[in-house]
Amino acid sequence: MDETHVAVGDVFRLGDAVIEVSQGRQPCWRLNLRFAVGDMALRVQRSGRTGWYYRVIEEGVVSPHDSLVLVDRRSPDWTLHRLWRLLAERRLATRAVEDWSARLSQKVVDD
Repeated sequence: MDETHVAVGDVFRLGDAVIEVSQGRQPCWRLNLRFAVGDMALRVQRSGRTGWYYRVIEEGVVSPHDSLVLVDRRSPDWTLHRLWRLLAERRLATRAVEDWSARLSQKVVDD
């Protein structure tokens, strides 16, 4: 599974739980700290392999060996890769890019 195959709204069973892909991840400066690499968040964003978030539809017990099983594909055409591509096309058309610097790099504040 990767961003070219996972779509917003995909529903999976994992153990007894049911979860749904809610949105793609947007890497932040915490990755830089976690991996001790100053531009790790930017590297991940440029790779296009940013991951995604799930929301819990039904709570349940999940074991380490449980597999994700696709239950429903509500919007199979809206893969995370397609959404990122459309965002890039919008940027090209408007010649404007969002300022994500606060998300991608930590600002140090002295007390």
